[in-house]
Amino acid sequence: MEKWFVAAKRADFAAWGERFGIDPVVARIIRNRDITDPEGVERFLHGTLKDCYSPWRMAGMERAAALILEAIEQGISLRVIGDYDVDGVCASYILLRGLEALGAKVDAAIPHRIKDGYGLSEDLIREAAGAGVGMVITCDNGIAAVEPIALARSLGIRTVVTDHHEVPFVEEGGLRRQLLPPADAVVDPRQEACTYPFPSVCGAVVAWKLIQALCEKKPAAGQGELFEDLIQMAALATVCDVMELRDENRIIVKEGLARMRRTQNPGLRALIEVNELDGARLNVYHLGFVLGPCLNATGRLDTALRGLELLRSSTKMEAMTMARELLELNNSRKNLTQKGVEAALEQIRERRLDRDPVMLIYLPELHESLAGIVAGKIREIYHHPVLVLTRGEQGVKGSGRSIEAYHMYDSLTAVKHYFTRYGGHRLAAGLSMREEDIESLRRDLNERSSLTEADFIPQVHIDVPMPMDYATFSLARELELLEPCGAGNPRPLFAQREVCFVEARRIGRGQNYARLTALSGRERLEVMFFGDVDAFCGFLEEKYGPGSAAALFEGRALAVCGGYRVSITYQLGIHSYRGRESLQFIMENYC
Repeated sequence: MEKWFVAAKRADFAAWGERFGIDPVVARIIRNRDITDPEGVERFLHGTLKDCYSPWRMAGMERAAALILEAIEQGISLRVIGDYDVDGVCASYILLRGLEALGAKVDAAIPHRIKDGYGLSEDLIREAAGAGVGMVITCDNGIAAVEPIALARSLGIRTVVTDHHEVPFVEEGGLRRQLLPPADAVVDPRQEACTYPFPSVCGAVVAWKLIQALCEKKPAAGQGELFEDLIQMAALATVCDVMELRDENRIIVKEGLARMRRTQNPGLRALIEVNELDGARLNVYHLGFVLGPCLNATGRLDTALRGLELLRSSTKMEAMTMARELLELNNSRKNLTQKGVEAALEQIRERRLDRDPVMLIYLPELHESLAGIVAGKIREIYHHPVLVLTRGEQGVKGSGRSIEAYHMYDSLTAVKHYFTRYGGHRLAAGLSMREEDIESLRRDLNERSSLTEADFIPQVHIDVPMPMDYATFSLARELELLEPCGAGNPRPLFAQREVCFVEARRIGRGQNYARLTALSGRERLEVMFFGDVDAFCGFLEEKYGPGSAAALFEGRALAVCGGYRVSITYQLGIHSYRGRESLQFIMENYC
């Protein structure tokens, strides 16, 4: 069951269309993305990197840049400490490459997911001290590392934190007080003192802003080529960390993708090649669901340093060898994930966990690196907040994925006494805890939850109700102006009531997709469906009676009853095949 809503945000769509040379339908879609004025439309359509915000608007940037430049001039050894996901690897690459270009004596360390756990640890600080490191710079972590940073201070190591996660806080008299780590400088747009206009950036973008700031103070060797390289990593991390593609995030991804399509980075080129992608047609999907998972697989099943080494490889032969290894790791990760999802679904059925507002699933045998992926897939199925816990070497570890109505980080903070470590943001979190506390945590999370049944119903937001026969090649091409699409800037969704389907056939290697034929006047339109075909057949049987699905898929629907009328939402695009183009309609939802 879903709730369908038609966006009703107002503006002078005709005036916008005339001013910017776009169809009023496109203007309406842009308004639905919370763009409210012509200046915003101009930035949305034609924004470039020059329209991104100055790094100096981030709190702590002046202090961080001054300390780092001073350390470089004094020949102090720097160590970048990142995280083991794509954002952490890309952020580490950005800082390492940028600092090297500035002449720094610098290396990098990325925590091992199992041995070290998430983020900066006291062991990593001791290792840095033993290596003679005088300054540690974190990226995509550090905002909650109070004890490790205090240890660094006691050992004479300066620390600069760059992060984008929520700042830990305590409630005092009904008010929140943030708890910043005792670092020499903290750059995190989530801190209260920060007035950065768009704080919803990933860790790699924060790192990129730091390198920009440093290069403004001290121009780097080969700066133009450097920035061409780094913007690609910032774009990749933005997509893979599921940041909303709004405001400057959208510009960063748009500009980064343009450069990735002709990338000179041997590691990226190799990763594109081993995945058999057409580099010139690279898009957000490829970043988030093809390239990103290969980089992520290193941190899940091995060490994320392999992903960093791939991005830093200097020859094609070296890069291709590493890229093939990453591809094999990712294929292994897919198989393990599928087994984890099946185990989670079985536990949900056996224990009736779907009755809990917050679903907590304990899979002790699941590889701890896969907890977040499994949680995300279960959330997609049930549309509940989901926490998946596994048994690690040092106790229970877990990852959570949430829905819009449930702020996961705040909810975990309310029961933080259960955790030895935790962190995250509104829609995702990670934690460590004792096994004996699992059932108590389950009880407390659900007793404290204010979620209602309405929160578990997925919402479908329709941009424009529009009959399919209104669609034209001109409109379909204009929709490409809205790219890149993703979280926060979804592909435009149209809707039509009572579409008359007269034929259908299964397609695809596993016969798990469908090509439907809709009758519009005398014209026949082809509609693709990449969802659950069996569920669609069940819907037809329930609505029109036994044999309905068979009649449609056997081509008898028109003769039997004149076709089956179904209200649908759809996406519009252009399909190219062997030099021929046709309008493509993709059904997303039906009722």
